[in-house]
Amino acid sequence: GLSGMARPHPWEAAYPPGLDWGASIRTTTLGRVLEESAAAWPDRVALRYRDTAITYPALLSLARRVAGVLAALPEAQAGVALLAGNTAFHPAVVFGAAMAGLRVVMLSPIDAPRTIAHKLRDSGARLLVTVAHEGLLKLAGALAGMGMVGRLAVGDDAHWGKGPPSAPVPEGALRIEDWLAAPEPAALPAVSPEDVVLLQYTGGTTGLPKGAMLTHANLTAAAGAYAAWNGGSGPDGEQRVRRMIGVLPLFHIYAFTVDLLLTLQGGHELLIRARFDPDGALHDIEVLKATDLCGVPTMWIALANHPRIDTADLSSLRSASSGGAPLPPEVAARFERLTGKRLGGGWGMTETAPAGTAVPGRADLPPRPGSIGVPVPNVEMRIVAMDDPTRALPPGETGEIAIRGPNVFKGYWNRPEETTRAFVEGGWFLTGDIGRMDTDGYFFLTERKKDMILSGGFNVYPSVIEAAIHEHPDVLEAAVIGVPDAYRGQSAKAFVTLRSGAAPLTLEALQAFLAERVGRHEMPVALELREALPRTPVGKLTKLPLIEEEAAARAAASA
Repeated sequence: GLSGMARPHPWEAAYPPGLDWGASIRTTTLGRVLEESAAAWPDRVALRYRDTAITYPALLSLARRVAGVLAALPEAQAGVALLAGNTAFHPAVVFGAAMAGLRVVMLSPIDAPRTIAHKLRDSGARLLVTVAHEGLLKLAGALAGMGMVGRLAVGDDAHWGKGPPSAPVPEGALRIEDWLAAPEPAALPAVSPEDVVLLQYTGGTTGLPKGAMLTHANLTAAAGAYAAWNGGSGPDGEQRVRRMIGVLPLFHIYAFTVDLLLTLQGGHELLIRARFDPDGALHDIEVLKATDLCGVPTMWIALANHPRIDTADLSSLRSASSGGAPLPPEVAARFERLTGKRLGGGWGMTETAPAGTAVPGRADLPPRPGSIGVPVPNVEMRIVAMDDPTRALPPGETGEIAIRGPNVFKGYWNRPEETTRAFVEGGWFLTGDIGRMDTDGYFFLTERKKDMILSGGFNVYPSVIEAAIHEHPDVLEAAVIGVPDAYRGQSAKAFVTLRSGAAPLTLEALQAFLAERVGRHEMPVALELREALPRTPVGKLTKLPLIEEEAAARAAASA
């Protein structure tokens, strides 16, 4: 092939029976996905949210109406920023913008206002779309006060049926309900699979988040690779309609591709849930007969500890997977005992839309503890030397993971130098993750080249928290590390030295200071004041001793 990588790849032996790594996966546009699904399955429900069931043709019609409105709205042309949790407005707006040939910036409501402001400024998006929730409207108001909003559009979730009470919609805001009732446009702009449709921001370990330019082709290739992997699990692969519980945030690339796009591309049904609660999830499985649930470790821990879990009827579940952070082995084992199913998982990144690896679920293969699995169809991965990323290393050796495939992004928005640095000849993207591959083609992550904490499935960058702590007038120096958290996987702990003469700083006081400066998932859960922080022989701050001391203290405490 164009790669010089020999086929079969070592990992192909672990593939589900009948699945070919080189199977051709079609790339298309998000609009075409909806058009084809509406034509193929005119009677099927695509989405359920609150009291509303939306069929495929109805969803296509809503998206076309939104597309017509957005195509004519001057403030939408530089990008549509969506600040919302899980709601049926999300797919209507994202697919509508996609069909109008516009770029979408999906913002996380749990980010700090200043982080959101940076993403708006950097992306150039002037239209802010949100939902009538008190917290979101307060956030929108703060962003408007910073001059970051050209036009505000608000949807009231009461449109979809009963739920928590809505907040009043601000005067002068556009109403998304009006968009959904607008006439369908006679024609829409031509859209190419190579066009950028998502500017998906990914935290930098240094400095500010960067916008990963994901094309329609990248996203449909990623969804197609997952579909091929899932469909290879048996003869009835795609015949039966699946019902996916969509509880992970749709603004995150994992849920966008795996919950939303994969479901819509396959003619399945997505239950959009605003938040995870174990009772609700059990109801979806037992009563609505949900077949698929993608979660993060915090969710699986909550389900495994549910008082009714031992007697619950989980027989409808066909696949369950955990992503975002390492899952404690005892939770995985408990779940497998309860359901007879092995929790799937894998690895991916925003830049890969997020297809990368999947853990084989074949009962005839021994589990490989600690492995992130094998590359999915059409995706190539290799380990390259840290000192020369063009040199591939043999199995067993540790280096940087490089990846290539139709799902790999176009580059970082407005950052040509960073984009150039991120790729090496042959189109290989350097992930920044360190690992190795064994002789059977299974990959293992050994450490992150990047300084990063995984908290409840979200990437948390210590540099961001440190920068915010440094703004405190009494702080001389700060170092943040990840410490184990039974619920979130990891949380942030801050080590701080204070200026001479400063009053002692408490954790509560630090958290209050940081409330407007960092996101909820970034908030330190522990604080330790130090006379001095550890340094390398050349005087550079080093966190390794802090990480080792924490590990030793934990080992002593558990002994």
